[in-house]
Amino acid sequence: MNVPLTESIRNVAVVSHAGSGKTSLVEALAYCAGSLSAPGSIFAGTTVSDFEPEEIHRRTSLNTTVLRCSYQDRVLTLLDTPGSPSFIGETRSALRAADGVVLVVSAASGVRSALQRIWSMVRDSGVPCVVFVNDLDKDGTVFDNTVEDLTKELEMTAVPLILPMGSGAQLGDVVDVLQNHVVTSQPDRPKSQQGPVPPEWRDRVDQARRRVMELVAEGDEALLERYLTDGALTEEALLEGLQAGVQRGSLVPIVGGSALRHIGVHSLLHTLVDLLPSPVSRARVAPLQGTGSMEDGGPINRHPLPTDPFSAVVFKTLIDPFIGRLSYVRVYSGTLEADTAMYNSTRQVRERGGHLFSIFGKKYTPITRATAGEIVAIGKLKDTVTGDTLCDEHAPIRYPGIPFPRPVVSFAIEPKSKTDIEKVSLGLHKVIEEDPSLEFVRHIETKEMVLSGMGQLHIDVALEKLHRKYGADVIVHAPKIPYRETIRSVAQAQGKYKKQTGGHGQYGDCWLEVGPLPRGQGFEFENKIVGGAIPRNFVPAVEKGVVEALHEGPLAGYPAVDVRVTVYDGSYHVVDSSELAFKIAGSMGVKKALEAAHPILLEPLMTVEVEVPAECVGTVLGDLNARRGRIVMVEANGHIEIVKALVPQAEMLSYAASLNSMTGGQGSYAMEYAQYEEVPRELAGRIIEEHKMERHGAVAH
Repeated sequence: MNVPLTESIRNVAVVSHAGSGKTSLVEALAYCAGSLSAPGSIFAGTTVSDFEPEEIHRRTSLNTTVLRCSYQDRVLTLLDTPGSPSFIGETRSALRAADGVVLVVSAASGVRSALQRIWSMVRDSGVPCVVFVNDLDKDGTVFDNTVEDLTKELEMTAVPLILPMGSGAQLGDVVDVLQNHVVTSQPDRPKSQQGPVPPEWRDRVDQARRRVMELVAEGDEALLERYLTDGALTEEALLEGLQAGVQRGSLVPIVGGSALRHIGVHSLLHTLVDLLPSPVSRARVAPLQGTGSMEDGGPINRHPLPTDPFSAVVFKTLIDPFIGRLSYVRVYSGTLEADTAMYNSTRQVRERGGHLFSIFGKKYTPITRATAGEIVAIGKLKDTVTGDTLCDEHAPIRYPGIPFPRPVVSFAIEPKSKTDIEKVSLGLHKVIEEDPSLEFVRHIETKEMVLSGMGQLHIDVALEKLHRKYGADVIVHAPKIPYRETIRSVAQAQGKYKKQTGGHGQYGDCWLEVGPLPRGQGFEFENKIVGGAIPRNFVPAVEKGVVEALHEGPLAGYPAVDVRVTVYDGSYHVVDSSELAFKIAGSMGVKKALEAAHPILLEPLMTVEVEVPAECVGTVLGDLNARRGRIVMVEANGHIEIVKALVPQAEMLSYAASLNSMTGGQGSYAMEYAQYEEVPRELAGRIIEEHKMERHGAVAH
């Protein structure tokens, strides 16, 4: 395979919500570009993009797939991303590797709030965008109406570059406004045919071209002056002005048709190679900037040239059962030879480079080198994970990591068989290497293994992979809430341990005072012994006994926190006192004192941020209030309302399904731990009783 010139590369992420036709469009693009002998079918499970068993079964994309195609002397690398909010991390990492985006909009379903969220993410990434309006062959769809909705709802400067000839089932050809000809496509042939614009369409096409010229001229003073003077722009000026506007992000070209029938796909291919930037053009607008070594840490720039020092970012990790671990990288600068060493500047370790591969779905073709701008896979990197920077050790640079979303849904898991504990743990760590938006922890307080993800689908898919790839099966249930205990008031108590068993006995005696600390302060221990009532060498033993006793509070055995303990008096025996005796005395004393200091139960509160369509906000607010939530703020962002609230973690366990139901699948939320607060008395009583019954049941069992 010849190494492409960086100017000829187009790296394009295809994004949208589920059901918009992304994968069908990617399949059509690859077919019409000549890289596929026949297009696959989602329903038959034969697409190049959706090759994982979980994707074929569900008929939806769950991973980002890379397809490297050639078209008109260009290398077009397509990244087909999942549409489900559960896999938003995949979309974010794909945007990091891309220089351009195709936003797929189904004319049949219109501009939904799910699309608005994707559009916000595209805008935040700063990557230039082209829109493909799909499903124009469905009844009741009107291209102009969708363009109008995009302009109004997404506040984009939409530039329509096609005119569909016919609508619904009668949709046939499209007029390419820029090329000024009719494009005829056929579902069973990759090539299209060009023909002249019919006389009856001439006025409409001229009007559409004038509209494109106006939009291009409005964004550039020199072009505007030329347009006003000459009444038109030359082909060359129009194309250059359009390219500049697209790459600045001020103009969004709109193409449309039907992915399944390949209508409009050739016009989209032309738009991608003509208007979206190469890595070189992109770097002029968004320079490649990272930081240097840990010593200086200053900003460093790289240029997307083969002659610059090598640098790349890993945007995806795949653990293939036949090839092993594959790291998908976007090479930003320099040249990488196969099987050469490189430096991971994020982890500060050297990596022995493996084989290099060109990627087309699940087909990996060995290559000898990769150059600036390319997206390739590297085999068998040992310490490198998604988001890491790889570079030349003699010219270190570190690019910012990929901001993966925090999980919102958690489930406790336990192996079906005790012998599978190690298998489950190792398997899940590998699943998480492939998908960093999953989290897996062992909670010390609840003694549970907890898997967290972006939604029910996310967790289901992770556990299916765990079973398929690593042969591990688990039982899933709601996780325990990590309650804690604290005290309201000050109390004193004596802890006295005296044991006589012939020979040396055991004697430890201490007086302790406990008092509350501000929330979140943890634990403090003070020594106020005067006059040697307890010898100095025994005081640490008292503290040790206190710390161990605080692991189980007096109400329900949850850890006691935010407590100050002071040892202020006691007595000892010259012969019988020991560290063990004072440790036991400290433990006894603090337990008594806590019981007398009005203990209370605390629960974790989460900061919850919910994004919902404006028409659903009332229902969502009522539901959060019913969950004992405190609304902090509600703000509008276009047609989306953002609700921020503090809600007890115990009330959020089933929230994903409820929000889905309330918003028809158009709501999303994120949450993170905020603070601990007191549980209302009547609820606390119920939790304490349940916990006691659980413990008695466990003991009896």
